[in-house]
Amino acid sequence: MDRLPVFFSQEHVKEISSSVLNLSSTGIWSKIVNFRRKDTEFCEYVKRFIEGHFFSLLMISTISSNALCMVLETYYEIKSNMFLMFEVVEVIFTSIYWFEFYIKLYVDPIGYWKNGYNLLNVVILIIISVPFYMWKLYGRHYQYLNIGEGIQSLRILKLIPYSRGIRTLITALGQTIYTVASVMTLLFLLMFIFAILGFCLFGSSDGGDVNNWGNLASAFFTLFSLTTVDGWTDLQQDLDEREFALSRAFTIFFILLGSFVFLSMFVGVMIIHTEDSIKKFEKELATERHMAVLQEKQNILRKQQAEVNRLMQKGRKSEFQTFSELVEGFKKTLRHTDPMVLEDFCTTLPFIDIYLSTLDNQDNTIVKLQELYYEMVNVLNQMIEDKPVKKHSVSSERSSEH
Repeated sequence: MDRLPVFFSQEHVKEISSSVLNLSSTGIWSKIVNFRRKDTEFCEYVKRFIEGHFFSLLMISTISSNALCMVLETYYEIKSNMFLMFEVVEVIFTSIYWFEFYIKLYVDPIGYWKNGYNLLNVVILIIISVPFYMWKLYGRHYQYLNIGEGIQSLRILKLIPYSRGIRTLITALGQTIYTVASVMTLLFLLMFIFAILGFCLFGSSDGGDVNNWGNLASAFFTLFSLTTVDGWTDLQQDLDEREFALSRAFTIFFILLGSFVFLSMFVGVMIIHTEDSIKKFEKELATERHMAVLQEKQNILRKQQAEVNRLMQKGRKSEFQTFSELVEGFKKTLRHTDPMVLEDFCTTLPFIDIYLSTLDNQDNTIVKLQELYYEMVNVLNQMIEDKPVKKHSVSSERSSEH
C-alpha cells in the first residue's frame, strides 16, 4: 500500500486531484450563480424599506445624534455626570449600525461587497469595535486606548452614502486623482531641486541658516512654508540677517513657481472637475424628475383608461343607450381635483392644425358679428331719422282735412 501502482504515477494523481478541484469549484460557483431566493417578496419589501425616505432619515438622525454625543463627551464635566447615559446611547447607536449592515447584506449578499460605500461602512464598523476589544484585552488604562477612541470620529463618514451632494464631490475628487498626482509630482520635483539648491546656498555650517536649510528635511519643510506663503517674511528676514545675496531672488522665484503656478493649477483642476461633476449631477436630477413626471402621466392614463373600460362594460349592459350618454357618465366620474394629461396631446401636429383653424374661424365670426352690429346701428339710425318726418307728414294731412 506504500507504493502506487505503475499506472497511477504522481503526475496522474496531480492531474486527477486538480480536475476534481476544478469540477468542485465550478460546481460551487454555478450553484452560487444559479441560486434563486425563495423569499423574494420579503426581500423586495426590505429593499423598498432601505431605499425609502424613512430609513434614510433614521440613519441621518442616528449619525447626527452620535456626532452630537461625541462632541458632548469632549467636556469632562458632562461626560462624568452623564457617563451611564452615554454608555446606553453608545449601545443603541452601535446596534442601529449593525442592523443597517445586516439588512443590506440580506438584500444583496454578493452585490453588497461590490459597492465602495458599503466597504467603507464595514471599515467603520470595525473601527467601532476597536475600543471595545482593546478594553477587554488590555483594560481601561491601556496607553493606546485613546487612539481607538479618537478614531471613532470617523463614524461621521457614514453620512456620505445618504447625501448625493457629498457623493458628487467625492466622485469629482476621484476623477482628479491622476491629474492631481501629476501636478503634485511636478511640485515635488521642483521642491527637490530648490531644496538641494537652498541647502548648498544657505545651509552651510559657517554662518548659514542651519535651522531652516541645514539638511534636506528642514529644507523641504521650509519650501512647503514658502509654497503656502505662510511666514515667508520671517524666513526671508533670517536670510537677510545673514546677508545672503541671492536669497531674495531665490524666495521670489520659488513663490512664483510653487504658489502662484502649481497651487493655482491644482485649484483649477479641482474646480474644473467639480463643475463637471455638478453638471452631471444636475442632468441626473433633471432626468429623474422627467422620469417621475412620465411615470405619473402613465399612472393617470392607466387610471383614466380603466375608468373608460369600466364605463364601456357598463354601456354594454344597456346602462347607456348612446355614446353621448357614455361621455356624460364619464364626465360625472371626474372631479375638479383629477389631473388630466393634455400636454402630449397638445403638442401633436393635428391638434395644432385644428387649433389654428379654430382661431381663424373665430376671427371670421368676430368680423361678421362686427359687420352685423354696424348694420344694426345703421338701420336704427335711419329709423330714428325717419320718425320725425312721418310725424310731420301726418300733422299736415290732418290740417288739410280741416
